[in-house]
Amino acid sequence: MAGTITAEMIGGALGSRATLVQFSSAFCTPCRATRALLENVVETLRDVVHIDIDAEENLELVRELKILSTPTTLILDSLGHEVGRAVGAPKREQVLNALDAIR
Repeated sequence: MAGTITAEMIGGALGSRATLVQFSSAFCTPCRATRALLENVVETLRDVVHIDIDAEENLELVRELKILSTPTTLILDSLGHEVGRAVGAPKREQVLNALDAIR
């Protein structure tokens, strides 16, 4: 299906409800804060997975998904469809609201 992001593309299994795919770069301070936030959010959610992708090492995927800056977090449903995107460091409430919309 066009527009579907697969486990093979992102190097990890999709969550049964949602997957948070974060694109980061090595020297990006907001990326570290975003990683900590997303890891904390998924810690108590069995059906949500966080996958962190190094943008510089995955340029083909970055281009394919139109990632223009880091951090960028894609919010995928259980089938790998992008249902949301956060450019920059998201707030905890924004992430939780996006996940609540996926039921």
